[in-house]
Amino acid sequence: MKPFPPFSSKAPIKFRIPTAENLVPIRLDIDIDGIRFRDVFTWNPNDPDQDVMVFARRTVRDLKLPIAFITQISQSIQSQLNEFRALEGQDMFPGDKMVLIKLDLRVNNTLIRDQFLWDLNNFESDPEEFAKTLCKDMNIKDPEVGPAVAVAIREQLYEITVQSVASAKEVRVSKKGRRGSDLFPACKVGGTTVDLMKYFSYKSSVVRKRREWDVYEPVVDHLTQEEVEALETRQKKAAR
Repeated sequence: MKPFPPFSSKAPIKFRIPTAENLVPIRLDIDIDGIRFRDVFTWNPNDPDQDVMVFARRTVRDLKLPIAFITQISQSIQSQLNEFRALEGQDMFPGDKMVLIKLDLRVNNTLIRDQFLWDLNNFESDPEEFAKTLCKDMNIKDPEVGPAVAVAIREQLYEITVQSVASAKEVRVSKKGRRGSDLFPACKVGGTTVDLMKYFSYKSSVVRKRREWDVYEPVVDHLTQEEVEALETRQKKAAR
């Protein structure tokens, strides 16, 4: 691993998600006549072979959904892609920044909670590879968990990146007078304020399991079918 370069204010770069593949996280939640369809996945906006309408038709056919879902699915995907493309070409300031990523999701019978720090300046990072390793380390057998974890990470990275574009429009920080401590603010972990700068001696995509960061470890629960049904019942009641 290579040590961090000297602290400096980064020059603006053109908008992109800070991962090796510039994939757009897509989230669908569509309800038509009491039939609800939900899904999350990633979309390559630069792949000429990906067609929104073709994808929508195939999804409806494979899942045997009503024909009305085709239009709703295609419109939702296109709207999210348009939001992404509206940001392309704009400046953003990722800075020297480690951001907190949190996972709290259920996939079928698996509950997973985790939090870790992610390097926004590592444009070779791979959420899919991280998710794959996490599942292997935690002995998670369900093949749907890894993709769900990767999308959850990408969604948060996307949101953070969009915020950096907004910041670039409002603020221009000069190199003069900027100190390293400004680049690595203090972070509260378990009620204790931790100075992040003293921990990041090496550049990596993910940081976890420091002595002071007991909470930075994954928690995985495998639910019984009865527990899943009880949880879904509570969620339905809360949504009313």
